[in-house]
Amino acid sequence: MKVIAAYLLSVLGGNTSPYANDLKNILGSVGADADDDKIELLLSEVKGKDITELIAFEREKLASVPSGGGAAIAVAASAGGGEGGAAPATDEPKKEEKEESDDDMGFSLFD
Repeated sequence: MKVIAAYLLSVLGGNTSPYANDLKNILGSVGADADDDKIELLLSEVKGKDITELIAFEREKLASVPSGGGAAIAVAASAGGGEGGAAPATDEPKKEEKEESDDDMGFSLFD
């Protein structure tokens, strides 16, 4: 994913045909390791193709994938219990969650 992001950043910056070194420089600027095999695979797949056409094609493929979100909503609604599907009220005060720092959100964008 990070190789694709680096490729898209390069194209967005005006380089319509980036080389492997261009992608390595972008990844290196944020401290990410560059996997040569993945870079070469991506460059061979997109060689000679228009990026806007590739994005449009992939978006069409994603639109055909079922999301499955409706079942989770139905399960959550039926899990409420009680009459009318409402969850029973409790007298317990809500516990305040510990506030986390904005610096580390538990994931890395480049892994």
